[in-house]
Amino acid sequence: MTSPGAVIGVILVATFMDLVDVTIVAVAAPNIQASLGAAPAQLQWMIAAYALSLGAALITGGRIGDSYGRRRTFLAGLALFVVASAACALAPTAEVLIGTRVVQGLAAGVMVPQVFGIIRSSLTPQQMGAALGAYGGVQGLASIAGPLLGGLLVTANLFGLEWRSIFWVNVPIGLAALLIGVRVLPESSQPSVAGLDLRGATLLAGSLLLVLLPIVQGQAWGWPAWGWGLLAAGLAGLVLFVVFERRLAARGGHPVLDPDLLSNRAFTGGLLASLTFFGGIASFFLLLSIYLQDGTGRTALTTGLITLPYALGSIITSGAGVKLAALHGRRLLILGSLTIAASHAAMWLVITGIDEPAWWQLGGPLLLGGLGLGLAAPPLVNVVLAAVPGPQAGAAGGVLSTVNQIGGSVGVAALGTLFFTQAVNSGASGPAVAFSDAFADVLPWQVGLYLVGAALMTLLPTAAHADQPAPVEEGQR
Repeated sequence: MTSPGAVIGVILVATFMDLVDVTIVAVAAPNIQASLGAAPAQLQWMIAAYALSLGAALITGGRIGDSYGRRRTFLAGLALFVVASAACALAPTAEVLIGTRVVQGLAAGVMVPQVFGIIRSSLTPQQMGAALGAYGGVQGLASIAGPLLGGLLVTANLFGLEWRSIFWVNVPIGLAALLIGVRVLPESSQPSVAGLDLRGATLLAGSLLLVLLPIVQGQAWGWPAWGWGLLAAGLAGLVLFVVFERRLAARGGHPVLDPDLLSNRAFTGGLLASLTFFGGIASFFLLLSIYLQDGTGRTALTTGLITLPYALGSIITSGAGVKLAALHGRRLLILGSLTIAASHAAMWLVITGIDEPAWWQLGGPLLLGGLGLGLAAPPLVNVVLAAVPGPQAGAAGGVLSTVNQIGGSVGVAALGTLFFTQAVNSGASGPAVAFSDAFADVLPWQVGLYLVGAALMTLLPTAAHADQPAPVEEGQR
């Protein structure tokens, strides 16, 4: 008989690798730039491409698992993730690294949705509760381990690998999980759930790419007119995507995005709030890492240690956030967003008032931001989905998870471009001062982003569902 502990262990190891792979690259970004001679736009793509490909694959990956077997799909995604990690580690140029990051994100988009399906189909209700609790613990651990592990590996420079070790570390861990998973994971499927909307998923991903391209590359291109044409084409593609999805639904198909969900004002507001929320988080850690290393001369390890208060703050309040969401869902999200906005404002005061702030001076605003994140992030899914009727909750969860990843991509693209543009045009006496000034210029935009998110959260239901965990269909994370 398969051990529930072994099943949970395998799927959580894979989840941990996926979660760590976002923050670990942000910490290593300056080292990657120096090693490969990467342009600022290429640094942005290394983060944004992973999140975009992951988001584009989540819903389709969940449906593939339902139709063809969750165990089989999970192991295939894990195997591809290991291969892509090795390819990232071997990348000779920034362009190759971006391409392998796309493959890595697609692999994660196939692998991650199976986690909840395997938990639901192979565990008893009591075991399921323990598994979901362990999943939450892994999220907290990954938030701490990502920056620290990235900083430690880059600084240790094992075997002269520098940044490449952050990808190599996935290989032995992933292979071990793969070998154990082949032996212990049970198979399950639900082929009648939904078909594959590959054309819709491709149209969505292509349209988003056209939107992001001119935003990320605009500075390097010199902001040509045809770049704005690409942006317009991408926006038109998103409109065409909605039209295509409506027609597919009218024919009785299973679209990536259920058009009826967009008519739900509260849910649409929740999607926009999530877009701003996760866009701010993803961009903040990339720009903070560049500021700390290139702006203040700190090492990658010191950068990881300085960001530790943010993770600790999140862990402190996350338990309370989940418990209080049942009664104070909307108010809790607003409070969390306003707290993060206040933390960015405090960070701005520190770095504009002190030439070389000490770690403890930076740690205060970061701890405050982590406290806000812990209040808002864990209950966000349940509060948004409380606006959706029960039969639509699974589809809504998949859409929300996809939007969270897209938000990360858009945030890195938009605020990253603003950061590097300000650095180039700052007229500062040196690169360190330019990066410090640019970070100071971007922080007010971060504040505004969370204020907008807080305003959008007023559209959400007052409370989350108190009697059950959030649905985890179709790739919800």
